[in-house]
Amino acid sequence: MPRPALASIASAWFLKGAVLGASLIVLGGDYAVSAQAISGHDSNAPVNYAADRIELQDKNKRVILSGNVDITQADLRMRAARTTVAYTDAGGLKIQRIDATGGVEVNRANETARGAVAVYDFNRRLITMAGGVALRRGTDTLNGGRLVIDLASGVSSVDGRSGGSSSALGTSTSGGGRVTGTFSVPKHD
Repeated sequence: MPRPALASIASAWFLKGAVLGASLIVLGGDYAVSAQAISGHDSNAPVNYAADRIELQDKNKRVILSGNVDITQADLRMRAARTTVAYTDAGGLKIQRIDATGGVEVNRANETARGAVAVYDFNRRLITMAGGVALRRGTDTLNGGRLVIDLASGVSSVDGRSGGSSSALGTSTSGGGRVTGTFSVPKHD
């Protein structure tokens, strides 16, 4: 499974619904996870938001939300210390991308993903999280450096490395990194 370049990851993010699926495939240091539930997410649903402070930078076509940021879209919820929402206004406001920093958490049903930063690219239907990523689904866990969720294909992957360096993600790693986790098994009497 090819890894996207960090530059393309940086231009593709948010946290649209971090998911830990039922199947796990080990591929060359990456873990790919079935994300069937998240692939059904309506990425065209309206986006609602709340924050302690909101700054509209109309000339730059962005909105800065800071302090207890809470963003929802359908049944997906993202929380962070700060987000930047990039938009276009040709024929109505259309969100292009959301960048989140500071204890980012994304929830959907019983699934939660946490990381230092996240990017939700609405055009590519990708959510990328980096920096100490932790996924939880019930009692199952996955931990790594980077999580990429492809909402179109329903496949998520966790990599032990954050993926290089990027000013957009603000991360820099070198060398390895491992994915760790725990999966619960059914109890037999």
